[in-house]
Amino acid sequence: MSKFAAPRFSWKLLSPRYWPTLLLILVMYLLSCLPYVVQRRLGQGVGRLALGLMKKRRFTIERNLDLCFPEMAEREKKDIIKKNIDNTGLALFETGMAWFWSDARVKRHVRIEGMEHIEKLEQEGKGALFVAVHSLNLELAARAFGIHKSGTGIYRPNNNPCFDFVQYRGRARSNRTLIDRKDVKGMLKALSTGSRVWYAPDHDYGRRRSTFAPLFAVEKACTTTGTSLLVDNSGCEVMTFRMVRENNSGDYVITLAPLQEEFPRNDPEQAAAVINRAVESAILAAPCQYMWLHRRFKTRPEGEPSLYGKEAVELHSSTV
Repeated sequence: MSKFAAPRFSWKLLSPRYWPTLLLILVMYLLSCLPYVVQRRLGQGVGRLALGLMKKRRFTIERNLDLCFPEMAEREKKDIIKKNIDNTGLALFETGMAWFWSDARVKRHVRIEGMEHIEKLEQEGKGALFVAVHSLNLELAARAFGIHKSGTGIYRPNNNPCFDFVQYRGRARSNRTLIDRKDVKGMLKALSTGSRVWYAPDHDYGRRRSTFAPLFAVEKACTTTGTSLLVDNSGCEVMTFRMVRENNSGDYVITLAPLQEEFPRNDPEQAAAVINRAVESAILAAPCQYMWLHRRFKTRPEGEPSLYGKEAVELHSSTV
């Protein structure tokens, strides 16, 4: 199986050019040592400050919600936006939790429901493709599950070698293997040999290996057909994977379950529609915890205008 060689430590990583990175990592580590309730409150403040400065990111959040839920009441939409901004700041802290917390501390704050489905697949020797979404707590979700059942993580090296050194070790703590996100053969081998691969088909990855399928109120959302490629060529089972932070306790719940619909094998277009419905269900479980700041609908069918272009900005400006 193709995997990354772990980035090696070099004294060059301590050179002055990486001091800002080292300072960020040190801050993340120190913040992860604080009581969890304190981290939650600080995270909310960081989110409000950051999104207050990054106007384009805030516009993307608002625009995505307008596109997905055109009938939603403005009061409800504004409440989701406010909470989503808070959770965006908390994501920095949750990344620190994922990389630096002990196994015992992670277990104390995260519980898993549906593990019996994974046990059954293990007994049958079947691989499982975990269909997940880009929730803001995805780093912590992968770490928490990996403590109980390690599997295969999909990895994209960071351009900053200093940050990449720490990121790799943080993500490898609970994953048996890390595979390049472009290494399809490696993923297929993992799935074919009974391993588990975490996969998030909810973002817009461009036209390559994609089709257009409905997602919420957007009739033509560019959707990867990579899910079909992996399932059809490995014979694995498809499971849904999501993690939600509870409002009262602040603790997290990972839910594992088979797809609610039968996965259409050897039919990428129908499969994309089924997967998007699973994505909708995962997002609706906690819409304020989803990564709405991604331009999910940036790729449009030929001849159709951008949903984030000048006209969309002017329309947004006239309604706020």
